[in-house]
Amino acid sequence: MFSGIITHLGQVEKAEKEGSALRLTVQTGMPDLELGESVAVNGVCLTVETYGKSGQATFFLSPETLDCSALGKLKPQTKVNLERALQLNARLSGHIVQGHVDGKATLLRAQKIGEAHEITLFVPQEIRRYFVPKGSVCLDGVSLTINDIKDSQTYQGELGFTLSIMLVPHTWEHTRFHSLNISDEMNIETDIIGRYVETMLRFPPPVPTVS
Repeated sequence: MFSGIITHLGQVEKAEKEGSALRLTVQTGMPDLELGESVAVNGVCLTVETYGKSGQATFFLSPETLDCSALGKLKPQTKVNLERALQLNARLSGHIVQGHVDGKATLLRAQKIGEAHEITLFVPQEIRRYFVPKGSVCLDGVSLTINDIKDSQTYQGELGFTLSIMLVPHTWEHTRFHSLNISDEMNIETDIIGRYVETMLRFPPPVPTVS
């Protein structure tokens, strides 16, 4: 489990295709990683396959991970947001993040407003029900607050909606957001609490029978 608070800004060193899978080598800046440890890379929970004292680590990405996320588009020199798994005695400064992304969002706009930056993203319609204004969303591993939602939007012929999110200077400077380009894809994870509520309403407990 993660909290969406980025602790390190890593850099991709290698992205090697292996059939329909990918092996990613990242300079994490974390010299004390452990074999088998979970690390969120741009919001996707990955397992440390090998590591070095210099902070270099490798991760294996399955075809399923590549299909569900935007990690397959990473190239050498690309910056990545990193977060280690949350310790139970740590502050939950963001929100509960699993590292299991629900889809990909596309960056439409990024504009500076005072010292902050507002970004606007297009999101596919199939996950619309999990978003509420002022609710939480995890974007490329960063816990953020939704400012505004606009429905009935289209992007390249696809129906969806847009999210507007305000980034404070610290978030803009200490994550990969400042290096993104318009039309770049980002990993998006919805609030797990909303998904559990939906499932419980969809599958209510059986009504006891009276004999």
